[in-house]
Amino acid sequence: MNTADLGLPVDVPSTALFTDQYELTMLQAALKAGTAERRSVFEVFTRRLPHGRRYGVVAGTGRVLDAVENFRFDPDVLDFLRERKIVDEPTLEWLAGYRFSGDVWGYPEGEVYFPGSPVMRVEGTFAECVLLETVILSILNHDSAIAAAASRMAAAAGGRPLIEMGARRTHELAAVAAARAAYVGGFATTSDLAAGFRYGIPTVGTSAHAFTLLHDNERDAFQAQVDALGRGTTLLVDTYDVAEAVRTAVEVAGPELGAVRIDSGDLLLVAHRVRQQLDELGARNTKIVVTSDLDEYAIASLAAAPVDAYGVGTQLVTGSGHPTAEMVYKLVARATTADPGAPLVPVAKKSSSGKTSLGGRKWAARRLDEEGIAQAEVVGTGPVPHELADRQLLVQLVKGGAVVARESLDVPRERHIAARASLPLSAIQLSRGEPVIPTEYVQGDSGSQAATAVRPLDAPSRTSR
Repeated sequence: MNTADLGLPVDVPSTALFTDQYELTMLQAALKAGTAERRSVFEVFTRRLPHGRRYGVVAGTGRVLDAVENFRFDPDVLDFLRERKIVDEPTLEWLAGYRFSGDVWGYPEGEVYFPGSPVMRVEGTFAECVLLETVILSILNHDSAIAAAASRMAAAAGGRPLIEMGARRTHELAAVAAARAAYVGGFATTSDLAAGFRYGIPTVGTSAHAFTLLHDNERDAFQAQVDALGRGTTLLVDTYDVAEAVRTAVEVAGPELGAVRIDSGDLLLVAHRVRQQLDELGARNTKIVVTSDLDEYAIASLAAAPVDAYGVGTQLVTGSGHPTAEMVYKLVARATTADPGAPLVPVAKKSSSGKTSLGGRKWAARRLDEEGIAQAEVVGTGPVPHELADRQLLVQLVKGGAVVARESLDVPRERHIAARASLPLSAIQLSRGEPVIPTEYVQGDSGSQAATAVRPLDAPSRTSR
């Protein structure tokens, strides 16, 4: 069962207060000024990738769709706003009937992105769009950071499975989101049962050092685990002496022992010794799982080791040093009146600090070479060049307030594998470098770009091979 398909709400009455106060005070001022109903376009993008990263990974899109659906100001929320005098009564009356009725376009979940990529575009009235800024950014920034770290770890693992096990290293709800994002980025399983329940991610887990310490000796602990979970279980062998534990594990479980886990020490050296010992004991099919504060660099260093799977916790759920994707949500076009038919005009912040943005509703496409490898991220306004018409990246996610692009989690997971494979080979190098492809801008009449020009979600993407 994939409970994400059921549209289960988050564990709060609504997502309406997952926001900053100034979203509501801007709303109040816009309502009073008569500008709240002006048609507007907001875009989510990042000005730069985290230092040294070659590409970003879009993750959290499905959670954004759930959050938009659950963005409701119910009576308890309105009472809170009234008691705190955060906004006036006319604004509260407007909020009571809030339902997002606009459109949302975005890169499909699992796709890669680069500086300037319009990862998400939100269209509607200023009032209904501005309220979604914080909740959209909080989801995309967190999940995309985790997915990017997961993707780098998956590339370093070279096809060996990765286990997400960071629940104890972060907030309990963030742990569920992190497990989801890690799965999109290439992890195979999670230890977090809430993530398994909510999103259908495969779950794994056997025992910790406490279980061994509970018993009078290691043999008793191993025997108890095998009796309960079967010979195919994974036994933790580094509580005391690793060599003695491996010998005892095979004696208890026999050559059918599923795996041993190593959680400390010089993993490269220990893994080689354990593999040799297992083979000598006849347990040639017993796998080796390593954990112990791994990141992509540690995983890469174990490429030549006889390791069958990796368990990653802290470094994954903290984005391996980059816990946010640094995305922003900016107004890029708006109408001059509240008339629904009024044309859009581009708007953009001008700053000497580098926090600039480009005005106009954007499209995005990826230019490929004759072998299907990405050459450039092309972002523009106005008409789409003919040669890029079938390589556009944005898909419609919400139409007239209704979600139109919900999908099972395996779809963005497979999409990411294809998207990463379409990048130049240097994308998966762990050495620091610039984005693996450049971002190019095409200027045009921002008001003329029709939404229908963007390919539908189920159209084949040319970015994979």
